Amino acid sequence: MHIKRIILGSVAAATLLAACETEMAPGDKAATETVEVTASRMEDYSATPPPPAPPPPAMAGMASQSRAMASPMPGMAAPQPEFRDKYEDVEANPVKLVSEEPVSTFSIDVDTASYANVRRFLESGVLPPKDAVRIEEMINYFDYTYPQPGAEEAPFSTQVNIMPSPFAEGRELMQIGIQGRDIDREARPPVNLTLLMDVSGSMFSDDKLPLAKQAIKLMLEEMEPTDTIAIVVYAGAAGEVLEPTPVSDKRKIVAALESLQAGGSTAGGEGLRLAYSLAEMGMKEDAVNRVMLLTDGDFNVGISDPEQLEDFVSRKRDTGIYLSVIGFGRGNYNDAMMQKISQVGNGTAAYVDTLSEARKVLADDLSGNMFPIADDVKIQVEFNPARVSEYRLIGYETRMLDREDFNNDKVDAGDIGAGTSVTAIYDITPVGSSAAQIDPLRYGDKTRPEGDLSGEYAFVKLRYKAPGAADSILLERPVTDADRVDSLDAAPQWARFATAVAGFGEMLKGGETLSAGFGWEAIRNLASGAKGPDEFGYRAEFIELTRLAETAEAQAALNRPGQEQ
Repeated sequence: MHIKRIILGSVAAATLLAACETEMAPGDKAATETVEVTASRMEDYSATPPPPAPPPPAMAGMASQSRAMASPMPGMAAPQPEFRDKYEDVEANPVKLVSEEPVSTFSIDVDTASYANVRRFLESGVLPPKDAVRIEEMINYFDYTYPQPGAEEAPFSTQVNIMPSPFAEGRELMQIGIQGRDIDREARPPVNLTLLMDVSGSMFSDDKLPLAKQAIKLMLEEMEPTDTIAIVVYAGAAGEVLEPTPVSDKRKIVAALESLQAGGSTAGGEGLRLAYSLAEMGMKEDAVNRVMLLTDGDFNVGISDPEQLEDFVSRKRDTGIYLSVIGFGRGNYNDAMMQKISQVGNGTAAYVDTLSEARKVLADDLSGNMFPIADDVKIQVEFNPARVSEYRLIGYETRMLDREDFNNDKVDAGDIGAGTSVTAIYDITPVGSSAAQIDPLRYGDKTRPEGDLSGEYAFVKLRYKAPGAADSILLERPVTDADRVDSLDAAPQWARFATAVAGFGEMLKGGETLSAGFGWEAIRNLASGAKGPDEFGYRAEFIELTRLAETAEAQAALNRPGQEQ
């Protein structure tokens, strides 16, 4: 297949393309077919243009609004696309003995893509693939009422709570919550944003490119007039559609968006190169410089291997340009690739399936998704073997780090945006509990210390860097009896709701870690009792998803071969 080289109608744009090609590996330079376009207008990629996108539906402001897809054209049957979604196969974190491995180290994760993607499956009446369920992203989809850090403190506050586990009698949950400092709109730094938009044939449907356009229009309403936006597109080739343009010229930006139509193969690697080159040329000091990729992830021309893309993005991370990845669509969604490049690109990943979700990601949560307050945030927990015999970190399987990585400032980790909260939950077994899952050693444990070390359950350490800094800052605190409550009802509201979401994720993965008495109804009751304030209806929607999941599970059981109908 030929890759088209776009010859742009401006010297600056041509220089960008030349700079982009200097980074191409020899194997990436396929035979080229020259197509002339101008910088002010990108020729239609599709020989047969798709029907115009339907007008944006009215915004209800609630997450529980209808998510029905647009009806097919009159006289046409709704197509049933082949399911080709791609997810990384990751084993769940195992239970570990504190006496053998007392230290747990991981990178924080503020992505939310998994929750919205799981919701899309359930609202279609089916259970999601287990590999699509990343429990940490489901937990972190919700805001929690963690207190804001003080003016003289680090850019985030830390909360720890230990409570009896509803998942299994005799076990406990230790929840760590991090709250990033919010910033006033007037205090936001300027934004230099380069949009990299997939206009390949796979982006044809209404829940892909048309929805991406509407999402960007919502975001424009939340940006400052002095912020700048550039647009790069890719299909069979990559090209610049809009030079860096101030948001004050909104009409020009919207016109460039409306000119885009879907068609062709997907040269996403070339698009990434051009987008980073454009972002570097327009880079501003004391500003947020970011590339935002909007795609279904179907890279099939040029660099398409996730590991090669990961290497490229990791090299670009050192330029100080952040990366956001926004996923769209179904049937062809490459979740595995999008996770890899967002994690190594100092970035975040979200999934947008409706205009309501677009509003949440790019309008309501714009500060958290756009303005970083701490880079390379790592957590390390050392458990006290005198108090805790076993532990298991729920989720974060793709974010695990080696113990020595915690003090190595060259090891990349997650970033926290303004006003963002991050939650991690450990399932722990106290010493002496009958709920222990690993048999004790026959010849005894010689490593367990005497006493209870001043009542400490664990010692929590965090490392983070100020945005753009090379050296990290260490924060630490012990976890003591003062952080523990004796009953689930006495736990903070945020801890109980996060626990319900964690249980929901565990059930979707098969429920192997849950007792027989803890199921969909128990999750629903726990979430209902801890719903609290729910301005946009996200928590009410979650409670309804538990019903949809229960129904989908029952339907799946009826449809299994060998089951009586």
